Amino acid sequence: MNWPGSAQSNLKVSMFHALIRFPRGVRLERTQVVGLVLYHALALLAFVPWFFSWTGVFLAVLGIYVFGVLGINIGYHRLLTHRGFVCPKWLERSFAVLGVCCLQGSPSRWVATHRRHHEHADDEPDPHSPILGFLWAHIGWVLVKNETMERGGLYRSYAKDILRDDFYSWIEDRKMWIWLVFVSWGIFFSGGLAAGLALGWPLAEAVQFGVSLWLWGVIVRTVVHCHFTWAVNSVTHLWGYRNYETADNSRNNALIAFISNGEGWHNNHHADPHSARHGHTWWEVDVAWLTIRFLMAIGLATQVRMPAPQAVTAGASPA
Repeated sequence: MNWPGSAQSNLKVSMFHALIRFPRGVRLERTQVVGLVLYHALALLAFVPWFFSWTGVFLAVLGIYVFGVLGINIGYHRLLTHRGFVCPKWLERSFAVLGVCCLQGSPSRWVATHRRHHEHADDEPDPHSPILGFLWAHIGWVLVKNETMERGGLYRSYAKDILRDDFYSWIEDRKMWIWLVFVSWGIFFSGGLAAGLALGWPLAEAVQFGVSLWLWGVIVRTVVHCHFTWAVNSVTHLWGYRNYETADNSRNNALIAFISNGEGWHNNHHADPHSARHGHTWWEVDVAWLTIRFLMAIGLATQVRMPAPQAVTAGASPA
């Protein structure tokens, strides 16, 4: 394994000062700060017994897969960002809507940020490298507005293929992604309320059930999944092992791969970003890839890009 500070890594990381030492060209984004603080504060209500239901917990766990794996891992990441496979447009857009419900921004913004990360991985222009500290890479970058990206029109430049699609342009230009998040709130609450009333429960019990589904199925699930995603940006650029000697400090981390359903095989991913498969060995389990394989089997995923044999990409060789 190559650890930060080893002969194979010159990445020097501060663990705690990163939220104070902002890079040049960024400022706090009030909407992002308020939104994330609100979600984290609401998630604490999960410790209040009145908000608990086993159905809500089940929906939270299921939602990690439905919204996290299908929406972010597959939709935003492997499909829209890296074009690792092709699927029908209705399915692509469905994945994107699920991704929107994860409170990680619009499809075009997510794609642009991630493409810039790959172009400048662990260098100064990288939007979320731990070169500014673990906390910056994990959550600090989410709380700011990158004025360099805004002024230079880099968001649209990196995601111009996405914005050519009227659907994604509509989501971005009209900020519809924010409203889609609120729609998901209503679906979970009204679904629980309707189910309770249909079962003949008193109104108060039906309301409590609806609130529990909203809290666990939306708020708790979103907070947990956000930290799973952010851990890929922070942890897997610091700790783990390397199958390939890429130019960045990416690592494969089994724990992060487990909680993120395959995204934690990050060194593999940086070695061959366009591959739809991130686990390159038999024991590197990749749930998102297994899902794509299922889509292939039923004819919904085609032109699937696989890891190249031998050297994964030019300049990447087995470590």
